[in-house]
Amino acid sequence: MTDVTTNAASVAPERPIWRVMRDFRKSPLALLGLAMLVVIVAAAFLAPWITPQDPYDLRSLSIMDSRLAPGEVGFSGISFWLGTDGQGRDMFSAILYGLRISLMVGVIACTTAMILGLTLGLVAAYFGGRIDTLVMRLVDLHLSFPPILVALILLAVLGRGLENIIFALIIVQWATFARMARATALSERGREYVEAAQSLGLSRTRILFGHLLPNCLPPLMVLYTVEIASAIALEATLSFLGVGLPATQPSLGLLISNGFQFVMSGQYWISVFPGVALLLLIVAINLVGDRLRDVLNPRNIT
Repeated sequence: MTDVTTNAASVAPERPIWRVMRDFRKSPLALLGLAMLVVIVAAAFLAPWITPQDPYDLRSLSIMDSRLAPGEVGFSGISFWLGTDGQGRDMFSAILYGLRISLMVGVIACTTAMILGLTLGLVAAYFGGRIDTLVMRLVDLHLSFPPILVALILLAVLGRGLENIIFALIIVQWATFARMARATALSERGREYVEAAQSLGLSRTRILFGHLLPNCLPPLMVLYTVEIASAIALEATLSFLGVGLPATQPSLGLLISNGFQFVMSGQYWISVFPGVALLLLIVAINLVGDRLRDVLNPRNIT
């Protein structure tokens, strides 16, 4: 009996990160999504080294190579496996460079929005009273408008540009994080560890960010992955409408827009291939986010 007790005590409890990884691997769709996401991110990061041309270096472009079908060899001797657009840019190269811009915009905007919304949500839940009322009324007012309408108004005032569209996406997304952070913090505020920290005389800042924050992160990380996909899709929509990124910093949305006029003439590849790349990116992120939602759900933790 003593040996059994000793062996049981000597077994260390499983760390949460290992439990999450073990449960995540049980879903083939989630693993497929993660593999797709890793490949897409790696290809975008390595674009300058694995693409046959810099699609935005005018010296490497030739008007003789414009609108070539997939698989054709251009005037410069390069085989364009995904064809070229109206400016003679290799679509494979343009897509990978566009992925870099789309991912950068989505990650920077969503990360900043999460930090802002998380801070406001924690403060509102912990202090309550007028602060909570003020923050949540701002959130309700913000969420009463469609995201694309808010972004269009901001970009109409600020103009096109990378910094402006990131700012617009931050303004669009912070309220969603604030509401989620407040709801999670309210459920955690009455727990014993918060009361113990208060009885020890710890500062409010330490309780907020040292105790409440770590316990509010799991559902927010799930929301974070989903909102990255939403930010990328919204940025693509704005660029397609002509109010997003400029031609010197084209994302996937602008690539789709550039080829839209040629779709009916049979030159489908200029719009279709960037659209497929955007679809695969969003699907991969959503597959990972959906699985994380199931894995990090407290009801599923045994």
